[in-house]
Amino acid sequence: MSMAYEEYMKQLVTPMRQELTQAGFKELGTEEEVENFMENTEGTALVVVNSVCGCAAGLARPAATQSVMNNDKTPDHLVTVFAGQDKEATAKMREYFDGYEPSSPSMALLKGNKVVHFIPREEIEDHDISSIISNLVTAFNENC
Repeated sequence: MSMAYEEYMKQLVTPMRQELTQAGFKELGTEEEVENFMENTEGTALVVVNSVCGCAAGLARPAATQSVMNNDKTPDHLVTVFAGQDKEATAKMREYFDGYEPSSPSMALLKGNKVVHFIPREEIEDHDISSIISNLVTAFNENC
């Protein structure tokens, strides 16, 4: 890939990254950052596998941010990896989603480094935002 393409993609996805980071999500951009987080973090974590697709923009990111901003019980940690952009970090995170097919966008609620609730693309795309928020809030209330 050319440097011009790489720079274009970096500029294109910046606001997509910022939508989550400005809401308090920490971006994990390398395999090492993912491994360090997963092996050394206690408590609960919401992991958003971000994407450039329309269902990420119109549904996944807004549902993730609204669910953590508007609920009393929330995960201890909020993190994100960006599928298609930070490929190695995303692949490493997906290793921890044992039993779940790769899906972007998707969201995983973890206790320690074990998935306790997973929302794949199929439960995001073509669903309304309120049902996705409700799905997350129910998971938070049961696990956080």
